[in-house]
Formats: sequence, C-alpha cells, structure tokens
Amino acid sequence: MSKYFNNKIVWITGASSGIGQALAIELSKKDTFLILTGRDQERLESTQRQLKDPNKSKIIILDLVNTWQLEICTQSILKEFGHIDILINNAGVSQRSKIVDTSMNVYRELMEVNYFGLINLTKLLLPNMLTKGSGQIVVISSVAGKIGAPLRSGYSAAKHALHGFFDCLRAEHSKDNIKVNIICPGYTKTNIASNALIGNGAKFTQTDDEISKGMDPNILAAKIIKAVEHNTFESYFGGKEIKAIYLKRFFPKLLQKLLIKRNQ
Repeated sequence: MSKYFNNKIVWITGASSGIGQALAIELSKKDTFLILTGRDQERLESTQRQLKDPNKSKIIILDLVNTWQLEICTQSILKEFGHIDILINNAGVSQRSKIVDTSMNVYRELMEVNYFGLINLTKLLLPNMLTKGSGQIVVISSVAGKIGAPLRSGYSAAKHALHGFFDCLRAEHSKDNIKVNIICPGYTKTNIASNALIGNGAKFTQTDDEISKGMDPNILAAKIIKAVEHNTFESYFGGKEIKAIYLKRFFPKLLQKLLIKRNQ
C-alpha cells in the first residue's frame, strides 16, 4: 500500500457532502490528518463520524465567500498546524438556468463561490507552501470547465477560469515544488443539482437524470486520490460525457450540434 499520504495534513473545502465527503472518508484510511471545512456544521460532523479515526481531523465552519473569515481561519490553521501539505479546493455551487433568465447577482455569486473563494484560499496558503518548499493544490473542476453546456453558463465560466488560473500557478511554481492537479468529474451522484442556483438565485431543488445515474462519489474519490498521488496535471473521470472534451478538441462543430440538439 502506498504511503504517499501518510502523516500529511490535508485541507478539504466543501467536505460536508458529495465529493468532498467521499474524499475525506477515503483519505482517512491513509493515515492523514484532515481539516474539513464547509458551511453546515451538522453535515461536517456527520462526515467526521464516518472517518476511520475521527480524532485525526478538525472541522471548521467556513464560508469561502466571507473574505475576512477566510483570512482569520487560514491564519488560525497555520498557527495551529504550521503548514498544509495538500489543499483540496472542492467547494462549489452549480447552476440550472438560461442566460436570458439569469440575473447578474447570480453570476457574481457563482464566480465568488466557484472561483474567487478558491483562488483566495490558495493565495493565502501559497506563501507558507513556498517557505516550506513543497505543497500540493488539488482543484475539483468539472467537465463543464472544458465545454460550455446549456443552463450552466455561470458555472461553466467559473470552472473555465479555474483552469486558466491554476495552469498559470503550476507554470510559475513547479520549480518551487508546488504541485497542481486539476480534476474534471463528469456526472456524479451528489446533491449538486438540487443545490444549484436558478436565474433568480433560488435553489433548483430537483435532480438531473444524468446526475442520478452518475458515478458513485466513493469510486470517484478513489480515482481522484490516485491522480493526486501520481501528480497528474489534468484528469477526466465519468461516463460517456467525457467524450465531449475530446469532441471539442477535434470536432468542435459536431459537439455544438449535439449541445444545440440537446437544448431543443
């Protein structure tokens, strides 16, 4: 068994459910110390109870959009633990609304949660990683970060932005032993659809057929952990929807026809 994660301190955002929760449970089997953050204390406590050793974890209520709270939280964690070995930027919110029906406030919220919150936390931890001489940043993007799917314009835009930022970060700091891994899951059985924002900012409160038939988050978590261990720059996990990434690269007009047909 690999000892890559042994004794590492791993911070997972959005750890209260879905992919974040599955990653926490899987990593707890690998002798890591986990810092689990999210906005829902009861769900974070539920995640913590499912860990192999709950005592090797710390839960913190944190809203990434609250810049002041994020700065104070990061300072407190670094003071207590000294460093973070691996940051898993997982927190996020999706969208289910047409562009014409989506308010600018919703677009701003999608960017704040899915983009600015993640890069702010990364920037707060980066100086410490550079001083330590090592660090690993894992970004949970999406297939929507590679293609623009109907009803997800703001979500897709934020995920595309993550690729641009973190590709730059990798290029700038590989020489400093900073690793950056971008993960693009396809449809996964989580509550991402029901929590997605619609045009007026309310929750979608429904699930998608594709989501309900998607990948089990526990299986996805195991694949993500393997990609992190092998320092894979960019990984795609899912079903037939992954083919859309390659269609865009080699047959972009065909992909557009398929997306347009799907939206009719």
